Amino acid sequence: MAAEMITATVKNSSLDVTDIQRFWLHQANLNMNLLITRMILGRDATPEESPTILDTYANTSSAGSIIAFHKYQDDLPAGSHGVICSFGAGYSIGCVVVKKLA
Repeated sequence: MAAEMITATVKNSSLDVTDIQRFWLHQANLNMNLLITRMILGRDATPEESPTILDTYANTSSAGSIIAFHKYQDDLPAGSHGVICSFGAGYSIGCVVVKKLA
């Protein structure tokens, strides 16, 4: 469901998944993040494309995507697009496309 929502959100933003430079995902399970990005991209994401913080902070629940965003966005050039996505209980999912302005 998360992969479908991310793909739909990107398309609704008039972008293609190939336009997304970074995916900041919910930080509960590394294997889940790997699967989601594989479903979206059709290949394994690089650590730069989908950074994780699990090794440092462990499961931070839905706040993990924002922590990952905070730690791993400075290196993106202006004009880059990314996706922040968190999900949780009751099949709730939140997803947003962001663009770095400066």
